[in-house]
Amino acid sequence: MALPVGLHSPARPTSHRKPSAQRKASPITSALRDKRIVAAVAGSTLLVSAAAAAPAVVRWSESALRPAAAGQAPGLNDLQAGQPVSRSAGGDPVAPAGNATNQWAQIPTAKITAARLAAARRAAARRAAAARAAAQQRQAPAAQQAQQAQQAQQAAATAAAYANPLRNVSGLVPERVDQGVDFSGSGPVYAIGNGVVTEAMGSDSGWPGGGWITYRLTSGPAQGLVVYVAEDVTPDVQVGQTVSSGTVVANMFSGGDGIETGWAMGDGSSQEPESQAPEAGGIGAGGPFPTITGLNFDELLQALGVPAAPNAGQGGSGALPQGYPTNWSAAVKP
Repeated sequence: MALPVGLHSPARPTSHRKPSAQRKASPITSALRDKRIVAAVAGSTLLVSAAAAAPAVVRWSESALRPAAAGQAPGLNDLQAGQPVSRSAGGDPVAPAGNATNQWAQIPTAKITAARLAAARRAAARRAAAARAAAQQRQAPAAQQAQQAQQAQQAAATAAAYANPLRNVSGLVPERVDQGVDFSGSGPVYAIGNGVVTEAMGSDSGWPGGGWITYRLTSGPAQGLVVYVAEDVTPDVQVGQTVSSGTVVANMFSGGDGIETGWAMGDGSSQEPESQAPEAGGIGAGGPFPTITGLNFDELLQALGVPAAPNAGQGGSGALPQGYPTNWSAAVKP
C-alpha cells in the first residue's frame, strides 16, 4: 500500500558474506577437483608420449601396410623354402623379420609371376622337345621302311628300263632292215631289258656265221616278246639264264656277214624271225624287204639310241602281229 508523503521504506540490511576464496571447501569438492587435475596431467603426459612415439608409429604403419598397398607378395625366400606366410588380422601378408627376407618381400608380384611363367615355358619346351624326339624315334622305322621300298621301286624301274644293246660295239655300222636289222662291227651285245634266255647256239645254228641267241623279255612295254641275235656272234649265256639290260648275251666279231637282230617267233622254239610267221605275212630270207616287223624293231633301237638303218624310211612288207607296240619313243621314255 502507498505510504504517506515524507515517509520512506526502511532500507534492507546488507548481507555480509565471506569471499569465496576464504571459504573452506567441502571434502567432496576437494576430491573432485583433485581428480580433474590428475586427469589433466595424465592427459598431458599421454599427449607428450604420443607425440614422441608418433614417428615410430608412422614408420610401423607404413612398413605394415606397404606390401598390401603396393600389391606386393611375401618374400621369395619364404616362397622358395615352402615356409608358411604370416598374415595380419585383416588377411594381409606380413613379411617376417630379417633383413634378407624383408628385402625379398619388396619384389613386386608381377616379377614373381613372370619368373614362374618363364619357368613354366621352359618346362613346356623341354616336354615338347622330348615328345618330338619320341615321335621321331617312332617314325624312324616307318620312314626307313618307306625309303627302302622307294629304293626298291627305283631299282626295279631301273632294272625294267630298256637300254641300247649295241652301246659298246666298236665300229658299229647300220646296214639295212630285212627280217630284222643288220649291223657290222665288233664287241659285246647286251640284252635290251629283263628277260630269260630261250636259246643259245653257236656254229651249229644254221645261220651265216653260226650264232643264234634268243631271250624273252619279262618286263617293260615289250614284255612277252622274243628278241633274237644271229649270224656273226658267239653266245655268252645259257638257256634258262636270267638277263637284264646289263647282261652281255653275245659277242659280235668281224666276220663276213655282220649281225642281225630283231623279233623272233613268239614260241621261242624255232630259229626263225617273227616275219616268217603266218600272221606277219610269212616273209622269208628272200624278202621283199624291209619287213614290217623289221622296221618295228629298228624303231625300238632308234628310241634307245641306235643309229637308224639306211632303208628305215621305206614302206614295209607283211603285217605287224598283235601285241607289238607301235610308238616306241613314248613306250621307252624314262
